[in-house]
Amino acid sequence: MTNSKELLKYTTNLKLLFAEDHRELRENTAEILKNFFGKVETAEDGKEALQMYKNNTYDIVLTDIRMPNIDGVELTKRIYEINSDQAVIILSAHDESNYLIPLINLGVSQFIKKPIDYTELLDALSKVSKSLTLQKTKSLPTTKYIFDQDYSYDRENRIVLHKDKRVYLTKYELIFLDLLTSKENKIFSNEDIVNYYQEQDENIDAQNIRKLVSKLRKKIPPHSIESVYGVGYRAISQA
Repeated sequence: MTNSKELLKYTTNLKLLFAEDHRELRENTAEILKNFFGKVETAEDGKEALQMYKNNTYDIVLTDIRMPNIDGVELTKRIYEINSDQAVIILSAHDESNYLIPLINLGVSQFIKKPIDYTELLDALSKVSKSLTLQKTKSLPTTKYIFDQDYSYDRENRIVLHKDKRVYLTKYELIFLDLLTSKENKIFSNEDIVNYYQEQDENIDAQNIRKLVSKLRKKIPPHSIESVYGVGYRAISQA
């Protein structure tokens, strides 16, 4: 059985999307999940969930199988087309076993039987959340990110150095560097960037992202930020 304090160690910074067409079950379960997760958003069917997923990033997707418009199998398939590494947990009734093989073939490994046993659900969420949190921790580079032999970024103190002299950046520029240097070689889309700024209680749009990158390239080596056409941006280390 999952200990609540143990669960909170791994969930407080995670964002969860819950798709369920049964209103009472959706609302009651969401209230329980909000006690653990930093943010919980709900969708009343697969179509709404897919649209929300396209416009946001989520650490975990929890979805029912039988839903109107788009069911849980199709939703999972569409999500994996966007992000093959997405953590998905499926809610399945006893008479829905015919849906499980397609989901297993898609790569889903976590299934919770309905009616929901909340102890079982929290156990599954604990395992997934712990794995995600450890992955995030491992994905962080050392506190010093090297752009080239002259420029580096001290992530812990949020300082850019040029030959040991500080380069002064704006708050928005520092937030941008924090995100880009958080994962080696990862390309961050405009949506990723906008969502990250929102998490920092700041706002930015696609047009201002381009302006910010242009200004930032004048303060650090231009090649340190790569624009991947139609995809997004990533930090480039010459170390």
